[in-house]
This record gives sequence, structure tokens and C-alpha cells, in this order.
Amino acid sequence: MHDPGRNENRPRGTYEFPFEFHHITSAHPRYVMSYHWHVEYEIMRILSGTLHVTLDEKSFTAGPKDVIFVHSGVLHSGIPENCVYQCIVFDINAFLKASTLCAQYMQKIIHQEVMVFPHFTEKQPEILEAVNSVFKALWHQEPGYEMTVIGQFYHFFGIVFGNHYFLEGVSQARRDYKRIHQLKQVVDFIEKNYDSPITLDQLSASVSMSPKYFCRFFSEMTHQTPMDYLNRQRIEQACYQLSSTADPITEVAYRNGFNDLSYFIRTFKKYKGTTPGKYRKL
Repeated sequence: MHDPGRNENRPRGTYEFPFEFHHITSAHPRYVMSYHWHVEYEIMRILSGTLHVTLDEKSFTAGPKDVIFVHSGVLHSGIPENCVYQCIVFDINAFLKASTLCAQYMQKIIHQEVMVFPHFTEKQPEILEAVNSVFKALWHQEPGYEMTVIGQFYHFFGIVFGNHYFLEGVSQARRDYKRIHQLKQVVDFIEKNYDSPITLDQLSASVSMSPKYFCRFFSEMTHQTPMDYLNRQRIEQACYQLSSTADPITEVAYRNGFNDLSYFIRTFKKYKGTTPGKYRKL
């Protein structure tokens, strides 16, 4: 699952096989991919609909069959529209073990000497074919699927290097780096405090900005107001708890930073288009 708006710091798969697979539909409690980042890499494919993706400050819309590659440490989010998509989060160090020769290529990615293209489409059919093989193997997990996953990942990276599907010498502008770092600070602050009353002054103070400048900064970076983003995180957390526990709706609302049940229900309808009670049927 996607933990909303924070640095996801937890094991992926197992030590021998560090790959974590997710199949995401509109019925998933965390259908919207809220801002988050992790030290692992991530690859996604779109099965249907569209996914509006933001990687740091760059945004694009991915459609059916498209593949998205997310580098380590990149702050990313995804807003789905009638979308079914899948994700694999993986530890790239798994590809350093088998061969010194292959490791030399993987080190270039790890050290950010090269940056794999973030978006692949039908214009790169060989990439889509390799990635589809990886996802199919992880989805169905037939005997020997681990070898298919590792082998097809090597094939994917081989195509990347063979076709120069990467950028070299990419140095992020100082201003851009600072803005992304500040947004990560805000996102982390919200993740740690979403269940408590949070004011605009507190959010802006977390990155040493005035409330007016902070609102402009946050809207430019996320295309949402700070309070809309905060409420969406609270609702996403509430959705997960409603679908995974039998706790009363009132308790779930209060636990996630809502002091008024009627406001919680109105906000829930705004973001989910249904009532909290119906959401329990997932």
C-alpha cells in the first residue's frame, strides 16, 4: 500500500527477493497516490484510464500501457482517473550481486550519473514488453517467477542502456532542490501530525515561511491548497481504517483529526463521492 505523504521507510519483499507488488483499483483504500518518497526505486504500469503523475516538480499524464520509472528519493504522487495501475517498489542493490560487469551499469543509476527516462509509451515497445513480463510474473507468481522477474529487470535495464533511454550529467538547480526539500518537510510534518489540529500558521512555520508565501509555494508545487491536501490525507487514512477495522465511524473521524462528525462526512463525500458507511463494503 501507499502510505500517504511521507518517507516510506520499511522493508520491501525479502532480503533475497526485495520486490513489492501492488495492484491498485478504485476500490483500493489508497487509490490516490499521495506525495511520498522512498530510498527504493519504483516502476509502474497503467492498465486502463489515466494517471496524472508528478515527479518532484515535473508532471505528465500516463495512459494505458504506459510505464513510469521513479528514481530513489524522488518525491512523487499520482492522481488517477478511471485508472487501474500496478506498482513494483524494489531495492536496486539486488542487481549488484550477480555480476561485476552488470554492477558497473547499475552503479551509474545508483550514483545518479544517469537518470532513466521517467515515462515510456508505445514508442518504446521493447521496454513495455520487458516491463509487462516483470509485472505478469509478480502478479501470478507461478513456479520460477523470481527468475523471470530478475531476468526481465536485467533485460529492461539492458534496453535502457542499449537505446540510451536515460539522461546524463543531470544536476538539479539549487532553487529546485531547495523547493523540493521544503515540500518534503511539509509533507513529513503533515504525516506526523495529521491526527491533531493543524493550523496554516503551523504548516508555514514548519518550513520557515509566512502563511501567504507558503500558500502560494504549496499550491505551485502540488496544485492544491495546504488545507485541501491535509484533509485529503486525513480522509485517505480514515478510508483505510474504515475498510480494515470495525471501529465506529465517529472514533475513526476523531482519530484522524476531525473534531466534528458532520464535517468529516461532508469532507468524505467531497473526496470519495460516497458516505463513510458505504465505504465499509470494500
